[in-house]
Amino acid sequence: MKRFFDLCLSLFACIILLLPILLVALMVRMTSAGPVIYWSDRVGRNNRVFRMPKFRTMRVDTPAVATHLLGDPDRYLTPVGSFLRKSSLDELPQLWSIVHGDMSFVGPRPALFNQDDLIGLRTQYGVHALTPGLTGWAQINGRDELPIPDKVKLDVEYMQRQSFLMDMKIIVLTFVKVLSREGIQH
Repeated sequence: MKRFFDLCLSLFACIILLLPILLVALMVRMTSAGPVIYWSDRVGRNNRVFRMPKFRTMRVDTPAVATHLLGDPDRYLTPVGSFLRKSSLDELPQLWSIVHGDMSFVGPRPALFNQDDLIGLRTQYGVHALTPGLTGWAQINGRDELPIPDKVKLDVEYMQRQSFLMDMKIIVLTFVKVLSREGIQH
């Protein structure tokens, strides 16, 4: 049922958001050199690595680490990068990952391939068996501000309580958080 919902909603969103997706792609292309889409190696269900697309918000010479590990992240942002991140428009290409089946609308955010501490804790608590999401319980309860152990606690809580109604609550609260730009550091 969840996969069917994800597929229907992501296809619908692709149609509705086609114009904004094209406009964002044009903004990225016109303001910085390099590809429009950045493909990030992420850890998915059962710790399988997949390639997750995002609109590129950082310069092409940016190290492939979590943003909070960069010495001065603002130094690497493209001219529209900060706006795309704060508005979460950089996440729109992940609709492809949902259609493809690598992601769901709701689940733990996919870890970077080199976030060994996050991957290890999720594996220890069984969270690795979940399909990662475009948004999740940890996303709406702190987003970038949460330390890894707290993220994993929230991921475990989601795993134990997951239901269609909880997913709908998370999707609605995600829109509220994105519109208020709450919990975004970079």
